[in-house]
Amino acid sequence: MSGVRDPLRLGILLSGRGSNFLAIAESIRAGRLKGVEIAVVVSNVAEAAGLQAARELGLPTAVFVSMGRKRAEHDADVIDCLKAHSVELICLAGYMRLLSPEFVAAFPNRILNIHPSLLPAFPGLEAQTQAFDYGVQVAGCTVHFVDEHLDHGVIVVQRAIPVLESDDAHSLSERILAEEHLAYTETIARVASGEYEIRGRRFVK
Repeated sequence: MSGVRDPLRLGILLSGRGSNFLAIAESIRAGRLKGVEIAVVVSNVAEAAGLQAARELGLPTAVFVSMGRKRAEHDADVIDCLKAHSVELICLAGYMRLLSPEFVAAFPNRILNIHPSLLPAFPGLEAQTQAFDYGVQVAGCTVHFVDEHLDHGVIVVQRAIPVLESDDAHSLSERILAEEHLAYTETIARVASGEYEIRGRRFVK
């Protein structure tokens, strides 16, 4: 026995440009994220820029257009695809859909999401604008496991930044995005290590 583990197989779900997906792919390529490989990139939007980027990187891709379909039927197709590619950890990278309870149950504590606020503050859409309009002095991002509730699951990593006097909602969003790229890689490395446990709502490494 060599003791060398097979790479952890990631499934990426995206709906748009996929900047977090590209950051993950670059971290793997550069050796900053070891013992991990991207097994498949899935989108619910056929023309998603992130999907084209995945094809250019030579990664397996799949499209399941969600518009006009029942959530349970759509999610069943995505689940089957992920299982067919032996996906062990799912990363939502700008995936603009709520997952069905059946989807979450199929991959318990194996789905990660990134949210551009310091949860539980400012869940939902336009979190950066919510934070800016509220007048917070510290903002940031959160990577968490997905459960049946919106932006609610166990937190793995949070990264915080100060809100500058020169910031507007757009500049704050851009600075948070830079932290997201770092936070997702850190989170995947923590989960891939297997050296953690979940105690209640706490991720303990």
